[in-house]
Amino acid sequence: MRQFFVAYLMTIHSSPVDSNPGNASSVAAQTLTPAVALGWLHTARFLTTAPQLHFLPPLSVPEIAFVGRSNAGKSTCINTLTQQKQLAFASKKPGRTQHINLFSVGKQGVTDAVLADLPGYGYAAVPRQDKIRWQQVMANYLVTRENLKAIVLMCDPRHGLTDLDEILLDVVRPRVEEGLKFLVVLTKADKLTRSEQTKALSIMKLQAGGGEVRLFSATKRQGIDEVATLLWQWAHPVLPVPAEPVLI
Repeated sequence: MRQFFVAYLMTIHSSPVDSNPGNASSVAAQTLTPAVALGWLHTARFLTTAPQLHFLPPLSVPEIAFVGRSNAGKSTCINTLTQQKQLAFASKKPGRTQHINLFSVGKQGVTDAVLADLPGYGYAAVPRQDKIRWQQVMANYLVTRENLKAIVLMCDPRHGLTDLDEILLDVVRPRVEEGLKFLVVLTKADKLTRSEQTKALSIMKLQAGGGEVRLFSATKRQGIDEVATLLWQWAHPVLPVPAEPVLI
């Protein structure tokens, strides 16, 4: 299975992508607090679901994708950030998310960003044909989705990066180098001691290749404010102010 995923990802690795869509929304600089960011995320509502990439609607607003191994706590993280218990399907049986699920975010009914919950990968009990299909959909999405602004990778720090996590990092690295934002969320941090958390954070910062890394625990409410604030900033880039013309 790993060999298949490597081969498939490499076949689409060279696909041309516009990593900086001209229609991405931007807002004027304003005072940002965790409460503002969490209030914004709380507006998340189900938008659509798609078993294949071509079923997704073309969008111009920034899109933030959540990816990770099936048992890494991805759905729980999304539900915690949006303060909604059942926005993303969280199950005790990993591998239940089989589609790309989009959630619109924005106050007063105006969508200014979209969260994308991608199929989890790597769960052994899932039939081989389903694994292959999910991996194809995820790989195509990450490489070709034009309005993709940021990727959030969930990782259980007790196990570290898996082979498939590392392959994913290699595949998205060209887009990250072109400006795509990237965050590794170390979920279930409450399972670690303070010293273990510090060690896991240091190791992941070296492996993340320039991406951001945050410790996260839905149970202990750890890292929620930090991650929410980061996502808000990524979804609301501030355009540089044009320089004043020089009079000669």
